[in-house]
Amino acid sequence: MSNMLKATKLDFSLVRPYFKVLGFTMLLPIAFAAINRSILTGVSFAMCFIAMTTGYTFSITEKNSMERLYGILPVKKSEMVIGRYLFVLALGALALVVSLITQPIVLRVIGETVEKTDIISAAIGGLFLFALYTVFQIPGYYKFGSIKGRVFMYIPVAGFLATLFLLPKIPMENSIITTISNSPVLLIVLVIVLVVVMYAVSILFSIRIMKNKEM
Repeated sequence: MSNMLKATKLDFSLVRPYFKVLGFTMLLPIAFAAINRSILTGVSFAMCFIAMTTGYTFSITEKNSMERLYGILPVKKSEMVIGRYLFVLALGALALVVSLITQPIVLRVIGETVEKTDIISAAIGGLFLFALYTVFQIPGYYKFGSIKGRVFMYIPVAGFLATLFLLPKIPMENSIITTISNSPVLLIVLVIVLVVVMYAVSILFSIRIMKNKEM
């Protein structure tokens, strides 16, 4: 576990020069929340934007030819991969917390009513979307690198647009959807289980890719 945390700290050190950019990325969605007068939209934008920064560590590593450094570190490849995922999750969690604190304040200032259920729904939606984006991005970056795999940076944008397009078309009268929507606890549990399963599968794929690579 300590090696995983060390790998996570290393990733934080790598992106330290980009902290201002990351901060701006976290705060920019406040404008979208205010324009759309919706915390769900604002949080969705926030998680989309922060997911697009997932490639920073891969890009820095590749540009500075740090693969050999990683190769000689006394850390297993699996620990390096999990450490990278922990870094991404920490970044996503920070963006989610910032959004859930700042956006309701801004919306209330402009006269919108934000209920606890709205905040919970936004949190659940943001968590799921961020997971959905990053579980595909990270293995893609490991497989193709930051340059060849640049297309994976746009997965959040495509996913967000697809969500906006498909969400209104979901038949809300469906019995399963009705049951889930009427039970917040069930919805939260379902989303958490899905997120855990998705990340578990994604991590396994990334570890396999790393082990098959010559470092």
